[in-house]
Amino acid sequence: MTDSQKAVVYVRLKEGVLDPQGVTIQKALEQMGYDEIEKVRTGRFFELQIDGNAANIDQRIDEVCTKLLANPVIEKFTVEKA
Repeated sequence: MTDSQKAVVYVRLKEGVLDPQGVTIQKALEQMGYDEIEKVRTGRFFELQIDGNAANIDQRIDEVCTKLLANPVIEKFTVEKA
């Protein structure tokens, strides 16, 4: 039986990159009466279940994020292991 690990990857737009979805959500919140919310930035997250015996797992996760889950030109990512 192999142990498995979980990693959660959060992908967000870099500062300075326009976020039209966030702007739309912020405007909708304002129309709903939530005036105290000044800014919304959107993002997404991925849960990865990983073979606990895998070698170089941190490097492999970074590769997956850079090659597939995030666009490194406009997005940044963080990884949390659970």
